[in-house]
Amino acid sequence: WQWKEAKGGHIRDQLRRLGSSLDWTREAFTMDEVRSRAVTEAFVQMYEKGLIYRANRLVNWCSTLNTALSQIEVDKVEMNGPTRLKVPGQLVDGKLQTKEYSFGTMDHFLYPVADSDERLEIATTRLETMLADSAVAVHPEDPRYAHLHGKFVVHPFSGRKLPIVFDAELVDMEKGTGVVKVTPAHDPNDFACGQRHDLPVVNMLNDDGTLNENGLEFAGESRFEARLKVRKALKEKGLYVGSKSNP
Repeated sequence: WQWKEAKGGHIRDQLRRLGSSLDWTREAFTMDEVRSRAVTEAFVQMYEKGLIYRANRLVNWCSTLNTALSQIEVDKVEMNGPTRLKVPGQLVDGKLQTKEYSFGTMDHFLYPVADSDERLEIATTRLETMLADSAVAVHPEDPRYAHLHGKFVVHPFSGRKLPIVFDAELVDMEKGTGVVKVTPAHDPNDFACGQRHDLPVVNMLNDDGTLNENGLEFAGESRFEARLKVRKALKEKGLYVGSKSNP
């Protein structure tokens, strides 16, 4: 309602200037009580008829405005290699501030294979999301990993055993190491892979962009601060390979 009072008049004035010939005495706000009740009734009827359903899906979420964004409201930025950008609203040493972070790089780290000395190298642009990994994936026709069918990797922070799944849609065996981390809660392609293999959807983020309890020892950190600390912790465990430009 605050938005309507502040902005609603602007929209009406724009329509008038465009020459809209309307019965202005019938003007209504789409979120008033009458309209809201009608919308609820329509959705209930469609649900009861099996025309719509409820399910968990990924959305574009703004951690500053605390709201979902449509695809047309998201501006994507292409980067040609490492680029430093200032990010506002980051929780650093207990205070919200604007801080500069590096983007456009791929972090490479290792997942130990359970009951084996073998390690699988993973590359990711968002290293902190490995805290919410549900699996790693390889291509079913890749001979390098055929012996890993039915095997697991061990998560270096939680100790969880993550299945190694074979997925031809997600994995391009010609790219990188041919091994991909699967984080269904934080990537649409991974979400689809998770649906195909019945993987758990582990959300590691609060609405404000800080890590929740699934962030383990990094809980409470802003996501970009967590990225730095996860990188440091992996180095200490001897599981960090290095970073490369992306592309």
